[in-house]
Amino acid sequence: MKTAILSNATSIICCHPHPSGDPTPSPEDIEVTERLGEVGKIIGIDVLDHIILGDGCFVSLKEKGYF
Repeated sequence: MKTAILSNATSIICCHPHPSGDPTPSPEDIEVTERLGEVGKIIGIDVLDHIILGDGCFVSLKEKGYF
């Protein structure tokens, strides 16, 4: 969130790769996404999505209903 704050962002999209190539969200991915969403609400920066990249595919945690 520091970069978003310093950039005066009103929203962010988080994205990271899974080296295994399987973009299935881990429990830690889900927890971090929930925490980012909570912090975003407090400071006024919307978390629009958290995308996990795999080998030629991706998973949107927003589409999966995790936040």
